[in-house]
Amino acid sequence: SYAQRIQSAILPSQGLLKEIMPEHFVILKPKDIVSGDFYWVKEVQDHLVIVGADCTGHGVPGAFMSMLGITLLNDLIGDRCYDAPSAILERLRAKVKEMLVQEGEMDEQKDGMDLALAIFNKTTRELHFAGANNPLYVIRNKEIPAGKDLEPYASTENGDYQLYELKGDKQPIGVHWEETKFTNRTIKLSERDTFYIFSDGFVDQFGGEQRKKYKSLNFKKLLLSMQDKSMDSQQQLIEETYESWRGEYEQIDDVSVIGVRI
Repeated sequence: SYAQRIQSAILPSQGLLKEIMPEHFVILKPKDIVSGDFYWVKEVQDHLVIVGADCTGHGVPGAFMSMLGITLLNDLIGDRCYDAPSAILERLRAKVKEMLVQEGEMDEQKDGMDLALAIFNKTTRELHFAGANNPLYVIRNKEIPAGKDLEPYASTENGDYQLYELKGDKQPIGVHWEETKFTNRTIKLSERDTFYIFSDGFVDQFGGEQRKKYKSLNFKKLLLSMQDKSMDSQQQLIEETYESWRGEYEQIDDVSVIGVRI
């Protein structure tokens, strides 16, 4: 519990988050007191940098990795900002491999992290995204045209809203058997658009009458169904849905979800 206090102290405070992101929510539900999931937010000039990460393992091993990730992000992202989050992921991967002495040998530990990194330019409303295994979802009212930059990512919809999925690259931050350069994706957001980054803790959770995984499609439908609600109400609904789905089954992993409305 004392370790949890230390870990919580280095995460961005609610006061800071409210100041730089007036409409947002952050859900962080550790499986074992301390968490291998973490979030990192910083305002750099007219850019907002938002990171959601899921480290290898949970509990104490995961928390050690999360502390490493936060430390490296503090070091890599100073007072300058980049419009290419893919370049930040490249540098982060190199640092993780260096600090964990990962050389690609068969018998070494494959510790690392899955991560979504979004850089939002508040002046131009451009969102730059790169992901290591993790995606980013954008939800927009259908009355607002998608535009050529967003249309290719159309995934799921309901009567009023369209969800767009920007997929991350299928490789972690850390050593990987087939490493490639990370992909940078840029889209233009509109007022009242909402975007989400998250770990796989919710979608992989077993529950329901037949003890099945919640799955990504149900998570997308859940997010689409609550777009007329405030971000605080969305947070409450997501948490209630998770607990109702899990029921009496054990929480299998850390859970984190970040939502931001433009």
